[in-house]
Amino acid sequence: MKKTILTLVFCGIVQMVTAQNYIPTLKNSTELHYVCKLHGQTRTLTLTSKIDTDKLVLDLDTRGVKSSIITLSEALKKGTELSFNQGEFAPVLNLKPTETFFMISQSAYQYLLKNNKFIYNNTVYDLDKNQQNNNVVIEGKTVEAFHVIAQIDETEMWIVKNPAFPLICKITKNPLGINWTLVKVVDK
Repeated sequence: MKKTILTLVFCGIVQMVTAQNYIPTLKNSTELHYVCKLHGQTRTLTLTSKIDTDKLVLDLDTRGVKSSIITLSEALKKGTELSFNQGEFAPVLNLKPTETFFMISQSAYQYLLKNNKFIYNNTVYDLDKNQQNNNVVIEGKTVEAFHVIAQIDETEMWIVKNPAFPLICKITKNPLGINWTLVKVVDK
């Protein structure tokens, strides 16, 4: 009887812990709310997704700046560069076939899984295997993410464990002075 009760208690605890883990996904009209640190300033930024067969459109809205950032499906699959555009250059920005926005490509994600590292913007990012550093919390839920650190500088990224849309949910110590943290996801 004691073993049965202990087993039930253990299963309940495991259920509570795993129920708190969270993997954000993208659907049409998903809103991603970020807090961005831009060159010492703090601002909120909302990205609203529109998924099409040949592209992903993220409608950006931050402090009166509105634009649509278009990532081609080719870049979603095999991109090698991260665009840090802040939306102020054009109402519609078509990224290069090698550029992604607020995420890494699916091939970079797969390379990370296989090799514990990946290359983006000609920078090697190594997987940090210290599980304590992998925690990012969104609205009380722990996001399942990989924590990577650049070899050439101190840039750190937390990438959501989502092979279809490997969102960067947090970036810190970016030498460009552009850092962000995902704080809320709203599926409409």
